[in-house]
Amino acid sequence: MSHPLLVASDTETLPIWLANDISWPDIAAKLPPQAQAFARSQGFEAKAGSHCLLPNQDGSLLGVVFGLDAADAKRVDPFLPGKLATLLPEGTYRFETDAPNADLAALAWVLGSYSFDRYRKRSHKAVRLVLPHGVDGAEISRIAEAVMASRDLVNTPTSDLGPDGIEAAARRIAEKHGASFKSIVGDDLLKHNFPMIHAVGRASATPPRLIDFTWGKMDAPRITLVGKGVAFDTGGLDIKPASSMLMMRKDMGGSAAALALADMIMGANLPVRLRVLIPAVENAISANAFRPGDILHSRKGLSVEIGNTDAEGRLILADALALADEEDPDLVVDFATLTGAARVALGPELPPFYTHDDTLADEIAETGATVNDPVWRMPLWQPYHSQLDSKFADVNNTGGPMAGSVTAALFLSRFVSAAKAWVHFDIFAWNNATRPGRPEGGEVQAARLMYALLKKRYAS
Repeated sequence: MSHPLLVASDTETLPIWLANDISWPDIAAKLPPQAQAFARSQGFEAKAGSHCLLPNQDGSLLGVVFGLDAADAKRVDPFLPGKLATLLPEGTYRFETDAPNADLAALAWVLGSYSFDRYRKRSHKAVRLVLPHGVDGAEISRIAEAVMASRDLVNTPTSDLGPDGIEAAARRIAEKHGASFKSIVGDDLLKHNFPMIHAVGRASATPPRLIDFTWGKMDAPRITLVGKGVAFDTGGLDIKPASSMLMMRKDMGGSAAALALADMIMGANLPVRLRVLIPAVENAISANAFRPGDILHSRKGLSVEIGNTDAEGRLILADALALADEEDPDLVVDFATLTGAARVALGPELPPFYTHDDTLADEIAETGATVNDPVWRMPLWQPYHSQLDSKFADVNNTGGPMAGSVTAALFLSRFVSAAKAWVHFDIFAWNNATRPGRPEGGEVQAARLMYALLKKRYAS
């Protein structure tokens, strides 16, 4: 079943002519004279993202012409046609000329129509697209709905999505696909040897928890997803300034990405054994908050000195990664809004990723480019391990003043030793401004590319 904005056919459809600087003259020459004259009078040029609504002689809408990237553009945005979903009058449209990438154009059409309406109701136009030839509407819809559901999670403030809310969202996805679900909550984390998850979350009025669900045949390739689920991050006793807390609802963006990917995998019935681990906490401040200088024990057995309580995400991930590693999985993938240093290095649109596996790294980079979910490999630079040295414990949770994303990844790497492959994504989980297919607000990064990679590996 396709998304309501994607239709198989419609008797009354309006054409969209997709044009660049080279193709526009030929397209214009085939339009009715009044449409040609109108486009000229409007000064339309086939520049990326430009559009012009063309009239019939009776004033009704004939169709629309939309500008693509220039033929010699160094960077082409395959999501660009999705911009039309928010520009056009209500109706059903078809691509009269071929989109450069019809699958991504259709996906961007749906993703671009997303808005977060939980607290402010807005009217929505039904701007539908006839599925381009060869596009799998069910597949596009499955991906889009997983992404949009997780965008909702990132956009929801902590007043309505604490650690328990993250658990409820995970449970809904698990039950939707018949996965086996459990959650270890509060002091039970200590009984089951997850001391760092407990330490980070114990100051909150909502108890910390480890969410754990599995799906698929036990003898299938073992894929484990780990998502950072910090519902809100005050910074702890090393408190953040007020300006840095305004977007902290998105600090659970790693868990949202993991849930989106899990939803895609299970929805497509990929032949894998999937496990999803989400440590869900609120890094709050109270009398029992963990402190700078504390030394925590970890599930792995390593002792961790706390150099800064605002480096809490790596602590909860470390316990979850240690659990994942105990099964010797074929692949462990973790998603986390882990460091501001990643944004300093690469900005909000290009998450860094880390892995020891060169083949996997090449596959990730290639797939990210193919599905327009870009990432960039950063090095697990071994000499920087020394920045994590502690005089009192096996490791410190913070490195030096530079290479913060690298040292965070190196910290995590100490908790993964048995898995055949591991990859860490340091995502931003937010769009600072609206772009085609990517409205301003919460975003899911790297999940689509990992779904495409796993589908290629195991379903082709």
